[in-house]
Amino acid sequence: MRTRGFTMVEMMVALVVLAVGMLGVASLFATSLNSGSSAISRMQAVSLASDLADRIRANPTANVAYQAAAANKTCVGGAIGAVTCAPSDMAANDLYVWNQQIASAWPGGSGAGAVTVVAAGAGVFTYTIQISWTEKKDKLSYSMTMQL
Repeated sequence: MRTRGFTMVEMMVALVVLAVGMLGVASLFATSLNSGSSAISRMQAVSLASDLADRIRANPTANVAYQAAAANKTCVGGAIGAVTCAPSDMAANDLYVWNQQIASAWPGGSGAGAVTVVAAGAGVFTYTIQISWTEKKDKLSYSMTMQL
C-alpha cells in the first residue's frame, strides 16, 4: 500500500533512523550532565582549598597547628568581627569552619579535608591542603601545596 509516495517500509526505516538519532542525543545529554556535575565538584574543591590557604596566610604564626584537630573556638563573631584568639586557637577554628564547608559541599560524608605541615627550615613551612570526595563510585581528590 502506498501513502503519499512513500511505502510503509520506507516510513518504518525512517522511524528507526530517527529513534537511533534520538537515543544518541539522549546519551550525549546524560554525558554532559555528568561532566557538569564533576566540574562543579572540582570547582568546589579548588575554592575550598584556596579559602583555607587564605586563612593560613592570615594566621602565619600558627604553623603546625593547622594539622591539629579542628575545634570551634568561637574566634569569629561579635559586632566588630574577629575576637582575640591565640594563633593555635584561630587555626583550630579555621579548620572547624573549613570542615563544615566541606560537609555542606558534599553532603552525606563523601567529602573530607586534611592539612599536612612540614618545616622546610629557617622558619619556612610547607602546607599541603588536600580535599577528597566520592563521586558516583570514584574517589577523587584535589591537592594544593604552598610555602610560607
